[in-house]
Parts: sequence; C-alpha cells; structure tokens
Amino acid sequence: MEKLWTPWRLEYIKAPKTGRCIFCDLPEAQLDRENHILYRGKHCFVIMNAFPYSNGHLMVSPYKHAGCVTAIDDDETEELWSLTKHCVSILRKTYSAQGFNIGLNLGKAGGAGYEEHLHNHVVPRWEGDTNFMPVLADVKALPEHLMAGYDKLLPQFKNISS
Repeated sequence: MEKLWTPWRLEYIKAPKTGRCIFCDLPEAQLDRENHILYRGKHCFVIMNAFPYSNGHLMVSPYKHAGCVTAIDDDETEELWSLTKHCVSILRKTYSAQGFNIGLNLGKAGGAGYEEHLHNHVVPRWEGDTNFMPVLADVKALPEHLMAGYDKLLPQFKNISS
C-alpha cells in the first residue's frame, strides 16, 4: 500500500468533534489566518476548504446560519454570487485555473457536509488534473500546503472593494 504524507490531516482527526457549525464559529473567532478566512464582506465571507479537492478550493458562505438559498435575503444572495465571481477571477489569475466546479450542496441527500449552513464551493480545475490516483487508489495528491495557498491568495482578496 502506498502512503502519502499529509500531516495536516492529523489535526482534523484529533480535534474534538463539537457538533458546532464551522461557518458560524470560525468567523466569530476573529482568527482569520488560523482559520483560513481570506475575505470578510458585509453579509458573506470567503474561506479556504481545509480538506480541498484541489489547491485553491474556496468556499463562500453567508454569516447567517441558513441551510438553503431560500433562507437568505436578496443582499446576502447578491454578495454570495459577487464573491463567487471574485473567487473565479482570483483563482484564474493566481493559479492559472482553466476551469471551475462551482456549486452548492443543499441537504444531506444533496451531499452537504454542513447541511445547516449554506456555502458555495469554488474548485479550480486544469486539463489533465485527474489521474489514476483517485480512480484506482481513492487518493488525491495536493502539491501545495494550505498555508502557502493562503499566503498566495490573501493579497488578491485585499484588492476587492466592498
């Protein structure tokens, strides 16, 4: 069996499971770097996925604890999609992304890991970025450390005007 070195996973595995909502708790903690929060808007924020599908995997979430698009108001909806567009532009510029998977997983049946709190995934993609590892070994290799990605992206988010 092949082993991949992923030391950051141990932190997740050993962390106490509180049952609390990360999309509520992390912004409230005011520890943006430690919690990988790249941008705070009036109604929504941008955070890096701690266990990404690819380097640069971002999530845009309203501050409001709401599980469905029907539970947020027009201003929250507008900012959610405006920030999603900014994420695409920034990832295209910073990571030379050639495509994107963008989406919401609503409800447990829809694949939501945090079904009580709406969040939009923005996953950069490149031609040929899928290889035999996920198909045959159920393993995905990510070449960049999460904090290196944070440091690369943060300056780009400082250029967003509210």
